[in-house]
Amino acid sequence: MKRITWVFWGFLAVLTGLWLMADTLLPAQRGYFDFRTVWVQYTGVIAMGVMSLAMLLAVRPVWLERHLDGLDKMYRLHKWLGIGALVVGTVHWLWAKGTKWAVGWGWLTKPARGAGGGAAELGAIEAALRGWRGTAETMGEWAFYGAVLLIVLALVKRFPYRLFAKTHKLLAVAYLVLVFHTVVLTKIDYWAQPVGWVQAVLLVAGTVSAVIVLLGRIGARRTAHGTIESLERFPTLHMLETTLLLDERWAGHQPGQFAFLTSSAAEGAHPYTIASAWNPQDRCISFVTKALGDHTGTLHERLRVGDRVKIEGPYGHFTFEGDAPQQIWIGAGIGITPFIARMKHLAQAGARGPTVVDLFHPTAAIDPAALQKLQANARAAGVRLHLLVDGQDERLTGERLRQMVPGWKNASVWFCGPAGFGQALRADLTAQGLPDDAFHQELVQMRRTTAAPVPCARSAWPPNALLPLWERAGPR
Repeated sequence: MKRITWVFWGFLAVLTGLWLMADTLLPAQRGYFDFRTVWVQYTGVIAMGVMSLAMLLAVRPVWLERHLDGLDKMYRLHKWLGIGALVVGTVHWLWAKGTKWAVGWGWLTKPARGAGGGAAELGAIEAALRGWRGTAETMGEWAFYGAVLLIVLALVKRFPYRLFAKTHKLLAVAYLVLVFHTVVLTKIDYWAQPVGWVQAVLLVAGTVSAVIVLLGRIGARRTAHGTIESLERFPTLHMLETTLLLDERWAGHQPGQFAFLTSSAAEGAHPYTIASAWNPQDRCISFVTKALGDHTGTLHERLRVGDRVKIEGPYGHFTFEGDAPQQIWIGAGIGITPFIARMKHLAQAGARGPTVVDLFHPTAAIDPAALQKLQANARAAGVRLHLLVDGQDERLTGERLRQMVPGWKNASVWFCGPAGFGQALRADLTAQGLPDDAFHQELVQMRRTTAAPVPCARSAWPPNALLPLWERAGPR
């Protein structure tokens, strides 16, 4: 979180600094219209800057993921940028549109254009752009209305995922219209200065990204296909384990990573945590999904052995890295999935090393077959398993965890489960001396109205009541 917070505010500060090198918020003529001109330009540069970066993040660039601590953090930054674009874009619209309303109502008198404003005295490029001003203003205004509607829908968590996945894609169209609006209406002098150079790079990157989105080419180079090899249900837990045999395009993954799977073109891609270690000899991977809504609730009825699926990934940096002498894993409910993959990896690699691992698994129900598998995985990996059943055992708190793991201050903590639960544990442990960067928690959620399995799905307590909602941190 700290890194993306610095990136967000640093990006705004850099854009502001570059703009101030080219212009000023205190014009020589201190009339209303002079202030209006500079504020329209400034808010336009900021709004299009954050929209361009958000559009770039929408295509899931792997080279940025590693610098932003994973796709979950990258999508959280995407969400902040979207909200920033909404706020700054609204201010830009009010300066532009509100002034016209005030002139029409007779509250303001628009100054006459200077004698030097004729097209004959302008440069060829500026004169050509001047001819497109009216069209750019009109198109930009309607694109702004469309973008506002789409961003608001993206922030409404009860808006169905299936509809969100389709409508959010339209933001790429609105963005391309706003690029035209920006190129025509940005002050011509800016393009010869650093603010213009940076804006040009951002607009090009955003335009390429928007085209990728509209062509449905997100993650195309990281996409493979697979065939369902087996399906195993755990009725008590309402879970389904699916094993796939992947083609040669899948280059492998690390435990704790996830992938986007498409089993139905109408439903689209959904993120699933990978619940197995990678073995290039058998090329099989597994996913464990929980019935959380209309999509995952019917997977066991719709999927068949032999079905073809599309898989994109892997993504995520919840990969258990670090040199701490001890690790504490907390997998609440379906949040146990990445830890299953890690245990299988340790057992497969025969890895033991100096690291001591305690795995806490709070759950509301027990399935004998699933529990037997989990215990076998823990034994094979040399992991100490602590099973906490809701209604039978005390709830896991920071105080209880500290009592059960005496060396917790020297450990790294890896949490996958409900967001509030993780935040409470983080607050408790860091207050008692655990370094903040020793607590690892992904920031991904799923929608309630349409289900999709998710890496480390989060929700409110209790631990297994996990929200089927990919948080509005990024588009599909």
